[in-house]
Amino acid sequence: MAVAAVALLVAAAVLGYPELAVLGYAGLFALLAAGLWMLARPQLVARREIRPNRVTAGDEAVGVLTVTNQMNRRSPPVSVTESVDGRSVGVPVPSLAARESHLSGYPLPTDRRGVYQVGPLTVGHADPLRLMEVAKRFGEVSTLWVHPLVDTVYPLPTGRSQDQDGPTSSVAPQGGIAFHSLREYVPGDDWRLIHWKSSARTGQLMVRHNVVPNEPRLMIVLDTSVAAYDDESFEHAVRAAASLSVAALRAGFPLELRTTGGEVTVAEEDGPGRTSVLDLLAAVRLDPADRGLAALPALVPEQSAVSLGVVTGRPAQAELAVLPMIRPRFLMLSLVQFAATFQAETRLPGVVSVAATSPAEFALAWNELVRR
Repeated sequence: MAVAAVALLVAAAVLGYPELAVLGYAGLFALLAAGLWMLARPQLVARREIRPNRVTAGDEAVGVLTVTNQMNRRSPPVSVTESVDGRSVGVPVPSLAARESHLSGYPLPTDRRGVYQVGPLTVGHADPLRLMEVAKRFGEVSTLWVHPLVDTVYPLPTGRSQDQDGPTSSVAPQGGIAFHSLREYVPGDDWRLIHWKSSARTGQLMVRHNVVPNEPRLMIVLDTSVAAYDDESFEHAVRAAASLSVAALRAGFPLELRTTGGEVTVAEEDGPGRTSVLDLLAAVRLDPADRGLAALPALVPEQSAVSLGVVTGRPAQAELAVLPMIRPRFLMLSLVQFAATFQAETRLPGVVSVAATSPAEFALAWNELVRR
């Protein structure tokens, strides 16, 4: 506008057209009015909330903006620009009376799982002709967690002992009700635990070694290596890992969720623990440096009574060969694979395996397999 006004005034002087001068002065007057309008900058405070800040993919989440006029006079209309996952969303705010607040909402993207950064937001003040604009930036950033969808499936099979007391081990805490073995009497042992028949047969006092039964724990490992997946198969694998994790917590099993890239979270119950598990799966990404299933031997726990479930895509056969090697260290070992197509079913000694091309197919096949 400034360049056009000067050009019109010069043209009016050179060509002798007073009409051009009128247009030039009108442009300068508009710029002067816009500058004076900018001096009346409104004093506004903007605050954002995300409701709710954790949702399942496909559910509704909104950003709620509260803009408050802190002046003792009416503020002009302003435009608020919000940054949502790198995209700009404009939210108009009308003129506000003194000390008045305005609430406005806008939808947030929830169609795909992920962790979305919302903010910072910018409050812009422009003159009526939009010739000038000043903006104030509010640097607060909020986070929206979009959890993966969860299918209704059975938890991992544990291979639980048929003994009513549950599985035991020599390293389990003593003093429980489950019989593990007989051992020699040690001063201080309860005489009521002496096994007299064995003592008579061996000639030494033998006592029952009772321990606290091992509580079956579930470990789910999600393969996050790039080479194992194609197209949407990784998203299917994340959804399956979420479904198995939630099923474990609902059934009351202690759960340890890991990725082959080194991320880990532990949950003991369906509640706060479930949130930490789904947060991890919302944020998980493929890692080109991930070793994939080759990292499994390093993840073998020291304690016994752990059932392992591995969720992956279609890794090389050499990587799958690690599963029978670590199988003796777990109560049970299950394998879930996703790919666009499968030429042949993967059969590994001692490994319960399911191959699927979609989450729906996985849920159907898994439930049928575990129900047997």
